[in-house]
Amino acid sequence: MRLIDIIHIRHMKRLLTIFLLSATLQATAGEIVVREGGSIHEALRQAREWRRTKDARCQGGITITIEAGRYYMQEPLLLRPEDSGTEESPLTIRGSQQHETILCGDQQQQHTQVWPTEGMERMIDFNTADRTITIPVPPKAVLRDFAAKTAAASTSRPPLEMVVHQRWAIAILRVKDITILGDSVAKVSFLEPESRLEFEHPWPQPVISGERGSSSFLLRTTEQRDGIEQLLIVDGANHTVFEDLVFENTCWNRPLHKGHVTLQGGFPLLDAYKLAVPGLPWDKDLENQAWIERPVSAVSVRNAHHVDFRTCHFYQLASTALDYIDNVSDCTVTGCQFEHIGGTAIMAGSFAESPMEVHRPYTHLAERCKNIKIERNNICRTSEEDWGAVAIGMGYVRDCTISGNSVSHTNYSGICIGWGWTPLYTGMENNHIVSNKVSNYACQLYDAGGIYTLSSQPNSSIRDNEITQPYPAPYATNDRGFCIYLDARTDGFTIENNKTTVVSGSPAGTTLRLIRRDEIGDNHPGPHLIFKQ
Repeated sequence: MRLIDIIHIRHMKRLLTIFLLSATLQATAGEIVVREGGSIHEALRQAREWRRTKDARCQGGITITIEAGRYYMQEPLLLRPEDSGTEESPLTIRGSQQHETILCGDQQQQHTQVWPTEGMERMIDFNTADRTITIPVPPKAVLRDFAAKTAAASTSRPPLEMVVHQRWAIAILRVKDITILGDSVAKVSFLEPESRLEFEHPWPQPVISGERGSSSFLLRTTEQRDGIEQLLIVDGANHTVFEDLVFENTCWNRPLHKGHVTLQGGFPLLDAYKLAVPGLPWDKDLENQAWIERPVSAVSVRNAHHVDFRTCHFYQLASTALDYIDNVSDCTVTGCQFEHIGGTAIMAGSFAESPMEVHRPYTHLAERCKNIKIERNNICRTSEEDWGAVAIGMGYVRDCTISGNSVSHTNYSGICIGWGWTPLYTGMENNHIVSNKVSNYACQLYDAGGIYTLSSQPNSSIRDNEITQPYPAPYATNDRGFCIYLDARTDGFTIENNKTTVVSGSPAGTTLRLIRRDEIGDNHPGPHLIFKQ
């Protein structure tokens, strides 16, 4: 081939590339439009270049408009400090107002774990000495399938796992072996690290007797493979707005590789054990130590301020949906829809993750997550994979408001704020839970609240909320659930004008009524609670 022909072909390839890019990515004054099949990453890079070069199109703000379509994310979209907008020139990433702009993972991997339709069974024994659980003999088909898949497995991933009901949490334990002890009894052992964590950590622990019923378990297969867990990461990009986007179909890979043993609220344990001699200087009765990690989230924000989500949809996400992790302030989540979430829908603030030990009274963490507003969102069917997760969970935070939200169908608690289990001042203060509607909570677990609080939070309030009675959970070991649960060392709140809702099936003429004192769970409350009802 002649040199001139080669040059001509290369020139045509460049023209074709330019044509294809222009067909899927169009930039005009202040706006970059991405069409289906185009690259959101390239659009973000274009906006970044405008900022870097001080392009006139930055004046008044940059908008990336993503047209209707499904955008399969092979890796998360990452916004860096260089992508930051300013108060006068924010960055807005928006989709179709009909919510047809979908940022998604593989639909076939939308949930890593699959719940069978049959119910749970009661375990016979929970043995901390040899780290086994004794159960009724599983069906022969289950045993044959387990043996065949174990023998054929080319990886360390087991074909079977046990889900253990632990009052206010669940554990997901990968099965190592099943030993048949007789016609009706089998002993099950488990892989590490979950075996060590499950049997060394005392709280929560399954209860076999002594309370209503006994603890339950469920054996299930793990057929699905790993998939994408994160769709969007904002790390340091300030003054950014996300509007009318749909975030859909992410996985939760952790249980397939490590099992899942939690402390509370869906937080996995990294290490935990019982103290030989209870008590530490800040808590004479403390009996255990625990180090946790944060659950993975489909959308996360850290090291940023003024990052808002408006009228977005979060759907079929297998762990946390939206998480304001650390060093965040002045952010809002407004008018969004959360549905079929495997873990927590909205999370914010530190929960004293590793390397910190969770039971210490930290004083520096609340300042790192402040002035977060969660307003007028509809949150339905959360904690579908990890029953111990919640609808809205905020840890060490201050100056935060949760208002006007509708929360329904969650397996543990509804709206939760606070961490630390301590009466000491930690910086958590001025937090308000106002005018929310909470129903159908505690659907599977107990020791739960429609609204749930921990530790001292001066100048805070719980007012004008409507909350149903706890759902009659089928496997809970007692009836310990409350409309409002002021759990360990809660203090500093004014509780005012909260009511129970009229639920479906109530007799004609039933009206709203004030929540009675016996519908408030007072678990070692502090001296500065003001109860006005």
